[in-house]
Amino acid sequence: MIATTVSIVARCPRTAQLGVAAVTAGLGVGKLVPRAEAGAGAVATQALVNPYHGVDGLRLMGEGLSAREALDRVIAVDPDRERRQTAMVDARGGSAAWTGSGTLPWSGHTSRPGVSVQGNRLVGPEVLHVMLAAYEASGPDVALAARLLGALEAAEAAGADREGALSAALVVVDSEAYPLWDLRIDRADDPVAALRDLYAVTLTDLLPHVLELPRRDQGAGAAAPGEGPPRWV
Repeated sequence: MIATTVSIVARCPRTAQLGVAAVTAGLGVGKLVPRAEAGAGAVATQALVNPYHGVDGLRLMGEGLSAREALDRVIAVDPDRERRQTAMVDARGGSAAWTGSGTLPWSGHTSRPGVSVQGNRLVGPEVLHVMLAAYEASGPDVALAARLLGALEAAEAAGADREGALSAALVVVDSEAYPLWDLRIDRADDPVAALRDLYAVTLTDLLPHVLELPRRDQGAGAAAPGEGPPRWV
């Protein structure tokens, strides 16, 4: 069982990128909680984790269902739904979340077009308020990965989980089947700070190579001379 502290799922209106960021008091939050698929959506499944909320939710959104419709479907067939917490955002910017009555207090969520924040075992609803405010204040001109990371930092500054934090993760997809960002801190005294450090190194040392990887519509994947990566960053 993983009881996730807090997470955010979002779609960038400028780039159509989809992403998830999460931090928890448990080990290895990146293994089970965040999932995202280009052209489909992004999902965070937490509290008493059911990975199939992510697996099936992405499949349903990829088939054209909205986040609300996909979430309702996966919740309806889950007999332990009251112990789950799940949020989805679809490729069109629809969002939806579920917090079961059996999740640990304080638990709740706030969903708006293109974004949803949710958490359990929080010090209170103010964590979600500051998290969403931080995300919205950064604006769509800021890269989605940076906005998601900033939201996690705001949550931690507000106290977040009553039991502290041990692991954190960040996943962002763009237009390809492989992720643009897939960062995980599986165990650390300050996982969000460690995630920020890893993000900074990845931004300079790995992302340029990711941007040169083959793309589905380019065959060999080489960018034309003079082309930059404004869609990706």
